Amino acid sequence: MTSAAEHRRPVPADSEAILNALPNPVLLVAPDGRIVDANIAAESFFEISTQFLRRQSLKELVPFGSPLLALIDQVRASASPVNEYKVDLGTPRIGGDRQVDLHVAPLTERPGHIVVMLQERTIADKMDRQLTHRSAARSVIALAAMLAHEIKNPLSGIRGAAQLLEQAASSEDRMLTRLICDEADRIVTLVDRMEVFGDDRPVARGPVNIHSVLDHVKRLAQSGFARNIRFIEEYDPSLPPVLANQDQLIQVFLNLVKNAAEAVADLGSDAEIQLTTAFRPGVRLSVPGKKSRVSLPLEFCVKDNGSGVPEDLLPNLFDPFVTTKQTGSGLGLALVAKIVGDHGGIIECESQPRKTTFRVLMPMFSPTKQFDQSNRDGVPGTPSPASQDAR
Repeated sequence: MTSAAEHRRPVPADSEAILNALPNPVLLVAPDGRIVDANIAAESFFEISTQFLRRQSLKELVPFGSPLLALIDQVRASASPVNEYKVDLGTPRIGGDRQVDLHVAPLTERPGHIVVMLQERTIADKMDRQLTHRSAARSVIALAAMLAHEIKNPLSGIRGAAQLLEQAASSEDRMLTRLICDEADRIVTLVDRMEVFGDDRPVARGPVNIHSVLDHVKRLAQSGFARNIRFIEEYDPSLPPVLANQDQLIQVFLNLVKNAAEAVADLGSDAEIQLTTAFRPGVRLSVPGKKSRVSLPLEFCVKDNGSGVPEDLLPNLFDPFVTTKQTGSGLGLALVAKIVGDHGGIIECESQPRKTTFRVLMPMFSPTKQFDQSNRDGVPGTPSPASQDAR
């Protein structure tokens, strides 16, 4: 006859399911340092399958002299759990900056075996940076409104005067009057782009198939600026719809793909852009104007094998007027950050040579939320024209 405790004890299959349901990477390390088992989140973190992880020593996965190795020795000696915060486990293979919180504990049922759980700090840092990006984008709203009024009006007078002079000018002077008109038009275009930041009209949102958006963006890119670039698609076919405005999502990913295309332009036949989608449960964000935290389980990535973004620009990459291009205005990614932020999402960039990833985390569609959104918004918004700026 079985006891109540035995009834409560999960069977091994249940234990494995519970382990794989955890959003944090978990490893079981043997006394000799070999990895005995790992959950699905660990596969994603180390970008290695469980079967391959089981053939690895922990020393082969973490940086040389990593504090994690010393922590494991400490736990074995004391037979008690230990926590360590802000430990960098980044390697060239999995990424150069992977800060985690470590939770290391002995497994009493198997002497000498250690359980290691990792909690990526990058998620919390992304949330903090996203709030900064939103503030930075909104900080130019007043500037945009002022420029629209104070610059566009006198520019129209300058352009009109240049056109009048052109009628009586010589052929050489006409080149100068034409230059004045062209430059005036260029400044007006720049001001028009900045006016987008001041557009606070409500936007109609609903269920959007992200794969349809990415396929449309890919077709646009391959028919123009990315004609000779190889695209790789890794999509999760079971992904639920995203709660968004489809036209604005197209604008976001068209900007990101254009950035990627320009980053790999000098690679010739080796140029490559990768589009991926995945379901990543466990990420929640506090959004201004909402009492409850919003879940962001949908992950969309645009990756390229270009030279990467300079490290000193990464923290401010989504700020207005920050750009790596000689002819760029630095408004493209700021606009992307504003749109993603207005949708309650997060955008982040991770970059190193031959591996740059722009990652967008967004909420999924819920019929109840859509009903509430329709009551709040009242009228559909008008999507802004796609920005041609990049990094």
